[in-house]
Amino acid sequence: MSNEDAQERTEAPTAKKLEDAKKKGQVPRSVDLGAAAVTLAATVALMLFGADAARSLMEMLASSLSVRGDDLVHDDIMLRSLGVSSGLALLGMMPLLAATLVAALASPALIGGWNFSTEALAFKPERLDPVKGFGRMFSMRSLVELCKSLAKFALIAGIAVLVIRSQLGEVRALATQPLAPAIIESGRIALYALLAMSAGLAIIAALDAPFQVWQHTKELRMSMQEIREEMKESEGSPETRSRIRSMQQTLAKRRMLQDVPQADVVITNPTHFAVALRYDEKRDFAPVVLAKGSDEVAARIREVAREHGVTLVSAPPLARALFRYVDIGRQVPHTLFVAVAQVLTYVWHIKVARRRGEAPPVPPSFDDSIEHVAAPSGAAP
Repeated sequence: MSNEDAQERTEAPTAKKLEDAKKKGQVPRSVDLGAAAVTLAATVALMLFGADAARSLMEMLASSLSVRGDDLVHDDIMLRSLGVSSGLALLGMMPLLAATLVAALASPALIGGWNFSTEALAFKPERLDPVKGFGRMFSMRSLVELCKSLAKFALIAGIAVLVIRSQLGEVRALATQPLAPAIIESGRIALYALLAMSAGLAIIAALDAPFQVWQHTKELRMSMQEIREEMKESEGSPETRSRIRSMQQTLAKRRMLQDVPQADVVITNPTHFAVALRYDEKRDFAPVVLAKGSDEVAARIREVAREHGVTLVSAPPLARALFRYVDIGRQVPHTLFVAVAQVLTYVWHIKVARRRGEAPPVPPSFDDSIEHVAAPSGAAP
């Protein structure tokens, strides 16, 4: 890829890009974080359980050197002695081993998480290309890693010099002390030095971990064209999305028309709009819009209503207000309660008149101001 294409990668990687990289084994990793975690865990374990470990190792040493001469000619006794010594050594070192194992397993979870990828283990011939190998050796990334290594060495070496200077008197005094106190004092100095170096590694890890995350994100940056291509692959082409939307609208209209027979009344424009309302006193606080539509959809609503004996009422201003401001499945707003109640009362009177064989009542009339009354605050009339 050309430098111009690389410079266009200014967008953060998408979730799909990060997931694909993770499947390939490309996750942020900080070697310094792992080293700091293991070293610090080992130091803490030695400070807490070092005395017990030392006693176990001393018992192992005493057990190994206390074999009688007569037993040296018997192979089984020597093997049993070796097993006892190994068990004592393992028991003494168990806290240290457990602490370092937990730290080694926990440190990857702090940055990038645990990840196992078979693709990362696959054989790749380009890794054996000497030209690319030399390119990686003398790349800018290698130069940055070299500078980081030199900086880490300087920091650890500086800490070591400071520790030696601060403990120089104690180190010299070891030569004048008895053996047992000298061993204890040397262990204390060693732990102090190890703790100071662990602190230095922790500082390095605190700087390296965010850098590794930033570098990983930078390497996975995408161009706007790549993001568009990814969206096209995941969501389909615009033509496909248009067909899906068309199918969804068709299904929605079909479901809407299936609810029209449950309506109590269909309010019409009378030709351009049609709104089907249901009012059930037992479950509805207010009348509910079951279906609505304009032009062809309105004609289909009227047709279904006639087929199922639903009363049609021509009230153009009310039909326009309901169509514009009330969604399907929503209750009629309180600003239209009176108008809708008049329509429902009219429908009830029609049913009574039909049963009695009387002339139908006069339908209610509404002026255009009802649309302004029904409009929400800030909505255009």
